[in-house]
Amino acid sequence: MKITVSGESTTVKDGISVAELIKEKDVENPQYVTVTVNDDFIESGSFEDTTLSEGDQVEFLYFMGGGC
Repeated sequence: MKITVSGESTTVKDGISVAELIKEKDVENPQYVTVTVNDDFIESGSFEDTTLSEGDQVEFLYFMGGGC
């Protein structure tokens, strides 16, 4: 099936979970990544149970602290 990951169209197996996609895409620092699917935030505890569908848009986000 086709989905969009970080703005790029990609083909993945049907019924892939968010957790599997993180592994497949070799996401850097997966323990710190925040994931949105179709602009909805997915709880990290739900990555295994959240399956993707044809046409979904997935973003991997990292929040960084800093300042003076």
